[in-house]
Amino acid sequence: HPAKPPAALLAGGETVVRVRGRGVGGRNQELCLSFAVAARCLPVSAACMGTDGVDGNSPAAGALVDGYTAEEAEKAGLNPLEHLDNNDSHTVFHKLGRSIYTGPTGTNVNDIFIALVYKT
Repeated sequence: HPAKPPAALLAGGETVVRVRGRGVGGRNQELCLSFAVAARCLPVSAACMGTDGVDGNSPAAGALVDGYTAEEAEKAGLNPLEHLDNNDSHTVFHKLGRSIYTGPTGTNVNDIFIALVYKT
C-alpha cells in the first residue's frame, strides 16, 4: 500500500489518453474505469473529474467508482475492458448512474483525482 489504510489520496493534473476507439468519454472517466478494473473487490473508492465540468466528448465532468464497479458493470451486461478499448467509458458510467455532471464551470484548474482506501 502506498499509504496505510484508512487513507485518502489526492492528485491533480491531466492524464493522457490514447484514443483508439469511437466511444464517448474523456480522460477522467477513462482513469476511473481503469481504476475500477484494477481495484476489483478491493476496499477503495475513487472519483476523478475535470474542474471545468467537461470531460472529453461527453457531457460529464467525471465519474465515481469503487471496488465493485467492474462487477456491477458486468452484471449490467457491460464489459469494462471492451469499453476502455473503444474509449467509451461514459457509456458505462451513465448506465450505472456513476457519472458526475456539473455542466461547464467557467474555470479550469486541471483535473482532480480522489481515492479513499478503507481499513478492513
